[in-house]
Amino acid sequence: MRIGIAFDLKSDQTARAGGPDDLLEEYDSEETVEALAAALRERGHAPLLLGGGRGFVERVLANPPDLVFTIAEGSGSRSREAHVPAVCEMLRIPCTHSDPLTLAVTLDKAAAKKLVAADGVATPRFTVVEDEDSAARLEFELPAIVKPNQEGSSMGVRLTSRVRTLEELRRETLRVVRDYGEPALVEEYVSGTEMTIGILGTGKDARVIGAMEIAPRIAKPEEFVYSLEVKRDWERQVEYHVPPRVPPATLRAAEHCALAAYRALGCRDIARVDVRLDARGTPKFLEANPLPGMNPRTGDLCILSTRSGLGYVDLVDRIVVSALSRQARRT
Repeated sequence: MRIGIAFDLKSDQTARAGGPDDLLEEYDSEETVEALAAALRERGHAPLLLGGGRGFVERVLANPPDLVFTIAEGSGSRSREAHVPAVCEMLRIPCTHSDPLTLAVTLDKAAAKKLVAADGVATPRFTVVEDEDSAARLEFELPAIVKPNQEGSSMGVRLTSRVRTLEELRRETLRVVRDYGEPALVEEYVSGTEMTIGILGTGKDARVIGAMEIAPRIAKPEEFVYSLEVKRDWERQVEYHVPPRVPPATLRAAEHCALAAYRALGCRDIARVDVRLDARGTPKFLEANPLPGMNPRTGDLCILSTRSGLGYVDLVDRIVVSALSRQARRT
């Protein structure tokens, strides 16, 4: 098949002058695109590099592929991850990953948490605040985590994001609102084991492919924040355990929580869902990433998949097969 790859390279973006140093964190590298193209070739496909933005629209109109494999993050709004699949929907070109609605709603962390909570999935208490003054009116006790409400790739999540006092809460809220130009999500801090769970498939056919514990090497486990600083220095800062070092019943509960959230949000083909255990060992949904990083060396999904016995080429192939199966059921 002729499979077009939609992507946005970090090297093609321009950061806002004076902005934080992670504004381009979610964009991909040439290494990731090359690895994805190589995996598709290994399965006998002909990859086409379509890029993102206006260039993607022009290329896909001029030379429509049989399928678009999207890792494009988009730009400019909280619905930016939905841009490519929306174009594909309009042009009736099959596309991997979730549809525009799911991609838009999952990037808005509060909206995603409201949806999964309405479906009975446990999530830490939270509120959305517009400024540092309103941050003081919480309905739950500190400590809390403060993060941008509409970003991915740990953008805006720093070692200082775990706040214990009202002064720290105001400071971090002001930083997020000022630096990212959007509301802050203030979420009850959950102190137990952190896990990320990979899921493949759609609807009733969705299945967990692996779970990975993210354990701190340096920070105290009960104070750990999987922050930008940690992710950039992950080989020194954290240990990844596949499967997680939790009792079998707890792991099953965590996987059930992740799968329930995946289905509640309408995820398709692939996603990575983050959960954390509370003080009682109950899994709580943190967030879902339906466009998980596909770098075979550093992407959490790729690491947990490989360590669970599903290699990178097979992972890419199964995403394609899932998308094609969905399309076949519609025709």
